Amino acid sequence: MSTSPQVIANRVPRHVAIVMDGNGRWARARLLPRLFGHHRGVEAARRAIRYCSRAGVECLTLFAFSSENWKRPEEEVSGLMALFMTVLERETTGLLKHQVCMRFIGARGDFSDTLQRKIAEVEAETRSCGGMVLQIAANYGGRWDIVQAVQALVREVQVQGLDPSAITEPMLEKYLSTAEVPEPDLFIRTGGEQRISNFLLWQLAYSELYFSDCLWPEFDEKALQQAFDAYANRQRRFGMTGDQVSRSSSHA
Repeated sequence: MSTSPQVIANRVPRHVAIVMDGNGRWARARLLPRLFGHHRGVEAARRAIRYCSRAGVECLTLFAFSSENWKRPEEEVSGLMALFMTVLERETTGLLKHQVCMRFIGARGDFSDTLQRKIAEVEAETRSCGGMVLQIAANYGGRWDIVQAVQALVREVQVQGLDPSAITEPMLEKYLSTAEVPEPDLFIRTGGEQRISNFLLWQLAYSELYFSDCLWPEFDEKALQQAFDAYANRQRRFGMTGDQVSRSSSHA
């Protein structure tokens, strides 16, 4: 069966953000260790990256490890860190081959020095790639992102002596970790849960939300295409009426 994207050409989301939920439950249902589910989740992530790149998506952001995930059992966290390192070591060649530029967003200072160096190395190696941008949200939290942006903006205000009333949304946005990419058009969460879970809180303000009962290791190309098709059939109004959007589209 062909896995080539069949989404409507002019309705491909520029930026897709995914919460990859359900790895542990997938493993538990098969009486396997949770970490085995995370390994299978890497395979699903690889499929999603390949599919989105072929579809013409400009940016794909995957929520790999939240700032709250440190609360998980120590054995699982250690296993995830080891898996993270392994993936970085194995996938760089493929990223370069397909011209995928990898970026990391999150508070990477909490990772080991070795992992931090590897992250910086992969970013540097793929920086000149001209294809899709792949953002990995690791030790990331939406509230953290907003706070660190505010802190940076306050420093700018202090240096330039700006009046607080002069602060605008674009001024804050340039300090968000995602400042270099467009805001997500499509947000996908697998695993049956219907919440954002502190992911890209500012950036998801006008994103189309898509929730799937499919556990992440089972989220294949067909499931991703269903999400894209659902997105293609939605009318994005951004505060306008449906008639206004229709008239604007007809004049485009």
